[in-house]
Amino acid sequence: MNAEPADQIRLLDVQALDVRLSQLAHKRKSLPEHAELESLTKDLTQQRDLLVAAQTEESDTAREQTKAEQDVDQVRQRAARDQQRLDSGAVGSPRDLENLQRELASLAKRQGDLEDVVLEIMERRESAAARVAELTERVASIQSRTDEVVARRDAATGEIDAEVASVAKEREVVVDSVPADLVALYEKIRVKQGGIGAAKLYQRRCLGCQLELDISEINEVKAAARDKVLRHESCGRILVRTADSGI
Repeated sequence: MNAEPADQIRLLDVQALDVRLSQLAHKRKSLPEHAELESLTKDLTQQRDLLVAAQTEESDTAREQTKAEQDVDQVRQRAARDQQRLDSGAVGSPRDLENLQRELASLAKRQGDLEDVVLEIMERRESAAARVAELTERVASIQSRTDEVVARRDAATGEIDAEVASVAKEREVVVDSVPADLVALYEKIRVKQGGIGAAKLYQRRCLGCQLELDISEINEVKAAARDKVLRHESCGRILVRTADSGI
């Protein structure tokens, strides 16, 4: 393939722009905010799960307390009715009177036991409520930090994306000035060679693979016409000659 020396040199401009685009893509992917957000998201998910568990426990103990208080109230009402019967003198039989007094004693003990249960449940509910409050504050704090990191990430990616758009536009202009067949060859090599399709020959060294040309390669370069598109035998990249090629 042949191409004007000026077109080959412009190909180096395209390569430089492609390198910059690759650097920007890597920079965008490697922003420290990404790792920070990943850690915060993991922590936030964990704390939210703990909060849900604590809220569930608080809700369960609230229902448990309501049921226990209802049990106390039922025993209390029954004892009140029995006490009313006892006080009214309606129970005449000594045996019935003894049974009623025994039942009142039993109800009093039952009420005391149930009230102890209510107190125990109340303590657990208070503990669960305190845990909910603590976790709610923790989740809010992590969410606030997450929002701050997201804002930083978005600002950083916005700047990078703006530069990418600018570089891509500049690349489009340069590519339009280079022969299509030369660009096609460059693109094919660039994909195969890890992003570098054209390299400058500088002081007898290929800047694509950093290898110095041997004497036979140097003689081939010297003998080649100026518009000849050269390929470096070692790496296969387009080898662009310039004033400082050393040949």
